[in-house]
Amino acid sequence: MSFVGATMRDEERYQQGMLVRRGVLGDEHVDRTLQNLTSLNEEFQDFITRFAWGDIWSRPGLERHTRSMITIAMLIALNREAELKMHLNAAFNNGVTKEELKELIMHSALYCGLPAANASMHLAQQIFAEREAAE
Repeated sequence: MSFVGATMRDEERYQQGMLVRRGVLGDEHVDRTLQNLTSLNEEFQDFITRFAWGDIWSRPGLERHTRSMITIAMLIALNREAELKMHLNAAFNNGVTKEELKELIMHSALYCGLPAANASMHLAQQIFAEREAAE
Protein backbone atom coordinates (compact mmCIF):
# COMPACT_ATOMS: atom_id res chain seq x y z
CA MET A 1 0.00 0.00 0.00
CA SER A 2 1.31 3.42 -0.89
CA PHE A 3 1.50 6.35 1.49
CA VAL A 4 -0.92 8.34 -0.72
CA GLY A 5 -3.56 5.59 -0.39
CA ALA A 6 -3.16 5.47 3.37
CA THR A 7 -3.41 9.24 3.60
CA MET A 8 -6.58 9.24 1.54
CA ARG A 9 -8.13 6.62 3.79
CA ASP A 10 -7.14 8.65 6.83
CA GLU A 11 -8.75 11.74 5.28
CA GLU A 12 -11.92 9.79 4.46
CA ARG A 13 -11.97 8.39 7.99
CA TYR A 14 -11.50 11.90 9.38
CA GLN A 15 -14.38 13.28 7.27
CA GLN A 16 -16.66 10.40 8.28
CA GLY A 17 -15.63 10.90 11.89
CA MET A 18 -16.38 14.60 11.72
CA LEU A 19 -19.88 13.90 10.34
CA VAL A 20 -20.63 11.43 13.13
CA ARG A 21 -19.00 13.59 15.80
CA ARG A 22 -21.13 16.57 14.78
CA GLY A 23 -24.24 14.39 14.63
CA VAL A 24 -23.71 13.01 18.11
CA LEU A 25 -22.12 15.91 19.99
CA GLY A 26 -23.57 18.82 18.02
CA ASP A 27 -21.95 21.53 15.94
CA GLU A 28 -21.45 23.90 18.87
CA HIS A 29 -19.37 21.39 20.83
CA VAL A 30 -17.30 20.33 17.81
CA ASP A 31 -16.74 23.93 16.67
CA ARG A 32 -15.57 24.88 20.16
CA THR A 33 -13.14 21.95 20.15
CA LEU A 34 -11.76 22.95 16.76
CA GLN A 35 -11.36 26.56 17.85
CA ASN A 36 -9.31 25.39 20.82
CA LEU A 37 -6.79 23.34 18.84
CA THR A 38 -3.18 23.83 19.88
CA SER A 39 0.10 22.25 18.92
CA LEU A 40 -0.33 20.08 22.03
CA ASN A 41 -3.84 18.73 21.37
CA GLU A 42 -4.18 18.90 17.58
CA GLU A 43 -2.94 15.36 16.88
CA PHE A 44 -5.00 14.00 19.77
CA GLN A 45 -8.18 15.60 18.41
CA ASP A 46 -7.40 14.21 14.96
CA PHE A 47 -6.93 10.77 16.54
CA ILE A 48 -10.30 11.02 18.34
CA THR A 49 -12.08 12.11 15.17
CA ARG A 50 -10.57 9.39 12.99
CA PHE A 51 -10.69 6.43 15.34
CA ALA A 52 -13.42 7.05 17.92
CA TRP A 53 -15.88 8.71 15.54
CA GLY A 54 -14.67 7.63 12.08
CA ASP A 55 -14.11 3.99 12.97
CA ILE A 56 -15.93 2.82 16.10
CA TRP A 57 -18.98 5.13 16.17
CA SER A 58 -19.36 4.65 12.39
CA ARG A 59 -19.52 0.86 12.48
CA PRO A 60 -22.85 -0.57 11.27
CA GLY A 61 -23.27 -3.18 14.04
CA LEU A 62 -24.97 -0.92 16.61
CA GLU A 63 -27.28 2.06 16.34
CA ARG A 64 -26.12 5.35 17.83
CA HIS A 65 -28.81 5.05 20.49
CA THR A 66 -27.27 1.81 21.73
CA ARG A 67 -23.74 3.19 21.48
CA SER A 68 -24.79 6.16 23.62
CA MET A 69 -26.23 3.89 26.28
CA ILE A 70 -23.15 1.67 26.33
CA THR A 71 -20.81 4.66 26.46
CA ILE A 72 -22.70 6.24 29.35
CA ALA A 73 -22.69 2.98 31.29
CA MET A 74 -18.93 2.63 30.86
CA LEU A 75 -18.31 6.25 31.85
CA ILE A 76 -20.37 5.75 35.01
CA ALA A 77 -18.28 2.68 35.85
CA LEU A 78 -15.04 4.55 35.19
CA ASN A 79 -16.17 7.66 37.08
CA ARG A 80 -15.30 10.00 34.20
CA GLU A 81 -17.50 13.00 35.01
CA ALA A 82 -16.48 15.37 32.20
CA GLU A 83 -16.95 12.75 29.48
CA LEU A 84 -20.14 11.52 31.16
CA LYS A 85 -21.61 15.02 31.13
CA MET A 86 -20.79 15.38 27.45
CA HIS A 87 -22.33 12.02 26.56
CA LEU A 88 -25.43 12.53 28.72
CA ASN A 89 -26.11 15.68 26.70
CA ALA A 90 -25.24 13.99 23.42
CA ALA A 91 -27.52 11.03 24.13
CA PHE A 92 -30.56 13.16 23.31
CA ASN A 93 -29.16 13.66 19.78
CA ASN A 94 -29.28 9.87 19.44
CA GLY A 95 -32.87 9.47 20.58
CA VAL A 96 -32.14 8.40 24.15
CA THR A 97 -34.88 9.54 26.54
CA LYS A 98 -34.70 10.85 30.10
CA GLU A 99 -36.54 7.71 31.22
CA GLU A 100 -33.95 5.47 29.56
CA LEU A 101 -31.13 7.44 31.17
CA LYS A 102 -32.81 7.12 34.56
CA GLU A 103 -33.09 3.35 34.11
CA LEU A 104 -29.50 3.10 32.92
CA ILE A 105 -28.31 4.93 36.05
CA MET A 106 -30.52 2.76 38.28
CA HIS A 107 -29.10 -0.36 36.61
CA SER A 108 -25.56 0.93 37.03
CA ALA A 109 -26.06 1.12 40.79
CA LEU A 110 -25.99 -2.69 40.84
CA TYR A 111 -22.89 -3.13 38.73
CA CYS A 112 -20.91 0.08 39.27
CA GLY A 113 -21.82 0.83 42.87
CA LEU A 114 -24.08 3.30 44.62
CA PRO A 115 -21.55 6.15 44.83
CA ALA A 116 -21.00 6.08 41.05
CA ALA A 117 -24.73 5.89 40.34
CA ASN A 118 -25.50 8.61 42.90
CA ALA A 119 -22.97 11.00 41.37
CA SER A 120 -24.30 10.19 37.91
CA MET A 121 -27.90 10.81 38.99
CA HIS A 122 -26.94 14.23 40.36
CA LEU A 123 -25.12 15.06 37.14
CA ALA A 124 -28.09 13.90 35.06
CA GLN A 125 -30.45 16.06 37.12
CA GLN A 126 -28.21 19.07 36.52
CA ILE A 127 -28.10 18.40 32.77
CA PHE A 128 -31.87 17.86 32.55
CA ALA A 129 -32.49 21.15 34.39
CA GLU A 130 -30.08 23.03 32.11
CA ARG A 131 -31.73 21.58 29.00
CA GLU A 132 -35.23 22.42 30.25
CA ALA A 133 -34.17 25.98 31.08
CA ALA A 134 -32.75 26.40 27.56
CA GLU A 135 -35.99 25.25 25.88
